[in-house]
Amino acid sequence: MTTHSERLTFTRELAERAGKLGMEYFRKLDSLTIEAKGHQDLVSEADREVELFVRRELAKAYPDDGVVGEEHAPTKGTTGYDWVIDPIDGTANFVKGIPAWCVVIACARDGVTVIGVIHEPSTGETFYGEKGGGAWLNGKPMRASASKSLGDGSLGIGFSNRRETAAVPGLITDLLAKGGVFFRNASGALMLAYVASGRLIGYIENHMNAWDCIAGLLLIEEAGGRIVTPDPKTVLKEGTVVVAGGADVYDDIYALCAKTFGLEKA
Repeated sequence: MTTHSERLTFTRELAERAGKLGMEYFRKLDSLTIEAKGHQDLVSEADREVELFVRRELAKAYPDDGVVGEEHAPTKGTTGYDWVIDPIDGTANFVKGIPAWCVVIACARDGVTVIGVIHEPSTGETFYGEKGGGAWLNGKPMRASASKSLGDGSLGIGFSNRRETAAVPGLITDLLAKGGVFFRNASGALMLAYVASGRLIGYIENHMNAWDCIAGLLLIEEAGGRIVTPDPKTVLKEGTVVVAGGADVYDDIYALCAKTFGLEKA
């Protein structure tokens, strides 16, 4: 048994239970209450209720841990552990009936992610892993892409309305010029899971909140990929830039976006 095995088992089961609740709302979209938090930033009744469900279960199992979620105020803990929740990542898809959304639950200790689970209810796939314990998809080990060039596979590209987006078309143009192809499905967490499972060669976004990315970033590292490591002192409150990919293509991915994202030279 690894250090956080019990937490991982609990988290995986909780994410799948939360996914079942989310699917109940997904099947009755015509009666769903939807609000706009900002441009291309939606929240539904389902987001809030699924997060409340997850928070209640966490309070029962780990009452002294902190909780950080997208839809409700954070709560402080006393153990050094923080649970980080995105009840429905891909809400824009969810509310339009597009089955590309997921439940994301991570657990961090002193700002360092130790558990990551991403569950996609529409396919029944659960991507999960533990720091130092590997990454798995429905019981099978995951491996990040073995691609060696940008032209060998698809690169996920996201953008945040919290940052300047004018440079994103230029990134896509540069990628295409190098023989690459871009992919976007409006769920950053799910695209990170696809990197961990080798479906995408990598993923880049100039800023992601912790609840969208720290689970997936852990899975990518545990699947043998490489990432820009988030700062444990700031990531839970401020989020992070995201550059991730298979080990052999990571340097090319980093070089593609380093200047635009204001990163140091590799």
